[in-house]
This record gives sequence, structure tokens and C-alpha cells, in this order.
Amino acid sequence: GGALAVCAAGTSPAQAAGRPEALRNPGFAEGTAHWSIDGPPEAVTVTADGEREHVLHLAPAAGEEVVARQQVVIGRGGDRVLRARVRAGGDGTAARLEIRSRGRTEQVHLPVTGRDGAWLDLAVGLAEARGVLEASLRVRGGDGAWASIDDLELLPGGVPRTVRGVDLSGVPKNEAHGAVYVSADGTRSVDPVEIMAEHGATLGRLRVWVDPVDGWCTPERTVEMARRIRRAGMDVLVDFHYSDEWTDPGAQHVPAAWSDLGVDGLVDAVAEHTRSTLLALREAGIDVAMVQVGNEINPGMLWPHGQTWDVDEADGVAGARWEDLCRFLAAGSRAVAEVFPRAEVMLHLTNIHDGIEGLTWWFEQVLTRDVPFDLIGLSYYPYWHGTLGDLQEAVAVLSERCARDVVVVETAYPFTLEDDPRVPYPNIVDGATPLPEGYPATPAGQAAFFRAVQDVTVSAAGGRGRGAVYWEPAWTAVEGAGWDLHDAASGNAWENQAMFDHEGRALPEVLAALS
Repeated sequence: GGALAVCAAGTSPAQAAGRPEALRNPGFAEGTAHWSIDGPPEAVTVTADGEREHVLHLAPAAGEEVVARQQVVIGRGGDRVLRARVRAGGDGTAARLEIRSRGRTEQVHLPVTGRDGAWLDLAVGLAEARGVLEASLRVRGGDGAWASIDDLELLPGGVPRTVRGVDLSGVPKNEAHGAVYVSADGTRSVDPVEIMAEHGATLGRLRVWVDPVDGWCTPERTVEMARRIRRAGMDVLVDFHYSDEWTDPGAQHVPAAWSDLGVDGLVDAVAEHTRSTLLALREAGIDVAMVQVGNEINPGMLWPHGQTWDVDEADGVAGARWEDLCRFLAAGSRAVAEVFPRAEVMLHLTNIHDGIEGLTWWFEQVLTRDVPFDLIGLSYYPYWHGTLGDLQEAVAVLSERCARDVVVVETAYPFTLEDDPRVPYPNIVDGATPLPEGYPATPAGQAAFFRAVQDVTVSAAGGRGRGAVYWEPAWTAVEGAGWDLHDAASGNAWENQAMFDHEGRALPEVLAALS
């Protein structure tokens, strides 16, 4: 049907004048009383949903839109945040939660959960609100779009995304092998570091290897790249791998130069490598905001001496080595404090799809051994690590149990499933990869998912999620800058998740998600 306004009693600004500063009927126990509904009435229902007795459900037909809104007088007001429990289906940009005051509107899209997905906490904030404030839920019909909402709250405060980061570790190598970055219209060259900062990135992440065979991501190269990041106006996060190559749950190998060291020697080597790298940065006039002591260290680091389970039964080192791992972590953390006392130390895990209890157990081992750290880092790639609900649970539970803020320190999403035909190499994410509902492998889908990761993180219960870092957004496909450090002919399996297309043109949609 066409647009139709169904106005409940008590929704005009004049009538709202005597109302206390709170939403009325925020849990829809009275149906849609106190809410104005604009749009087709058949698109609006209040029904039970599982254990929830009263849920507002909006499901307009294609080409239609439905809005539920309520106005509240807040007087002199101040910063305000609108929180809700939500689920949604269809397109990742079809439904949004909005807060409006004095002609200014802030909005957040409802992440797509599907009908069987977990309810998510979602929040949107507006600074310096006063007078009449309007809260609304808006759904645009099409592609099976729908939204369910419950437990709305209007509270003082905000929802800051203080970390809007990009991992730029691969940029120097890519540039050295001929990578070209241009504006969205292809008319001018752009600096990949500067364009990230111009679009709102607040943090640049750089990995450090001890002595990589290809000569990149060394401490010396890190200083050069960190200088570019600081010059562009971003903070620096240094990510120590304590290896000569990639580290992750499947590889935490000791650097070749440290291979003959025992545990005591490795403790000293971790401290010295951390200290000397950070001193080089400080002496170059570069401040460091955050430091990762290890990368995706669920299985420990410096195998087998710092393993958290028996990685190789034939290596002569049996069982978990928590005491030694925590000595390594503490050595790195204390070295950070020596050089940059105000820098925050992060411990970084992944594999949240394995369950929250495994993550909390890991941090309990570290906390009981008094390892000093300030932040929790998580990797989250949806094709490996579960749903947005799994991510939000991890952020909320870990921040509460560990009393630390959480950063999603790695995430990414494809803008296409096609390989770059000029430098073909099988991609990690391709046509056989299951992607989450509502987020197609298009520039718009990529942008919507990256923003959804950020919003789910900062909206998590407890308010201790800070934001997210996009992994290698400038790693486009060029010959010689592939995955394998030992093979110059290896290709790039990641270029379809960059923030530049196969021609090197900036993708404005996902760059806008940094703002």
C-alpha cells in the first residue's frame, strides 16, 4: 500500500513536553502505543519471538518503507545514545536505527542476523542533543528485508568508534613491485596511506618480523612505514610476530637466529627485539600508541617452548608450556613499558568460532600468571570465525571477565569473487566460499560488512569494544609481492578483499566506512 501515517497518542512534541526523559513503551508490551508508524500498516506487527513476549517486527514489501518513531523532550540534554536489541534479514543496508535532534541525525544499519541468528545489541549516539529528540527504526522493503526490535533505551553517553584502523604492513613491498593506486575515477594517483587517513582511519597497524628472507617488515622497514602513518595523522600499532615469517594458529616458529636458545635466552631475545625496535621508532621521533606482543597466539608462540598444547609430539617438548609462554609475554610487555610507558599492550587471539570458553580459559591462564597487558585483540573473518553474534559475544564476555577493552584487530571482506586476471592466483575467498546473508561480494556489500563489524563491536554490552582494523586494504595483486616470502613468484590470494579494485582504483564505499 501507499504511505500511511498511524499516529499513536502522545507522540507530538507538544504532548511530549511533560514526559520524563525516557522512551514510553520501549519493549512494546502495549503494542505500538506511543509510537508513530509511517507506512503500510500491514507491514507492522508486535508478536512473541522465542523467549521474547513482545517484539516489534517491520517487514515492508518491495518498493515500500515503514518507520516507527517516538519523540522525547530532553531539555538541555547532552550526549545521548539509543540502544536496542535487534535482528534483521535481507540486505545489510535495508534497516537502520536513527537518533535525531536539532536537525542532526545519526544512524546505524541493523546487521543482518537471519531468522535463526542471535539477537544483537545495537547502539547509535548523538552528541550535544537537546530539546526534542526523535528515536526511529526505518526499514526499506526489498530482497526479503525485515527487522525486529526490542528493549529500546535512551541513555546519556555515546558510542565512540575510537579505533578505525588499517593494516598497512604490505604497502612498501607492493609499491616496490610496481603497485599503482589511483582515485575512484582513475584520474589521479593517490598515496594509499594518506587516502585511508583522509577517509577517517585513526590507526595504522604494522607487523614486525625478526629477519624475514624477503627483507620486508623488518624493524628498519617498520620505522620508515610508521613515519608515513604518523605523517598522515594516524596512530601506530606495532604487531610483533616474534618470527621470521607469518604467525597464526598453525605456525609460531622460532626465528632462525634464536633457534639454539633455551627458554631463558628466548625471554631475553623477546625483550631485546621488542626494546630495540621500539627504541628505533622513538629515536626517529615516532610515537607508538599500541603494541601487540604476539600475533594470533591461541596456540602460544615460539614453538615448542611457548606452546599451549603439544604441537608436535616428536619434538621432545611435551604438553602445554604456560609458564614459559607467560615469561615471553611478560618480557615483551615490560619492554614496551620501558620505551613507551603510555603505549597499550595487546594480546591477540583468533578462532572465536571454537567457543567463548576456550578464549576465556586462555586469558585466565595469562591473568593468573600476572602478565601485564591492557587490551584484547581479536581476529574476525566471517568465512572462518562464525557469525556477528559470535563476535559480539566474544567482545562482551572477554571485556567483562578480563576487565580490558577489546579491538577487532583483523577483519576484511571481498568486493568481488573474481580473481585479478592480470596476476592470477587462487583467492582465499572465491565462489565456493560461504558468505553471510545480506552481504554480497560487491563494493557495497564489502562496505556494509566492515561497518557492521565495527558497529557490533562498539555496541557490545559493557561498552568496552573500541572498533576494528581492516587487514591489508592496499594489498593489490602485483608480481613479486605474493604470500610466500620464500618464493618471489607466489601470488596474492587477498586482492579481492582490498579497498582498491583490480585496476588500483580506490573503492569509495568501503573507504567511507572508515569515517
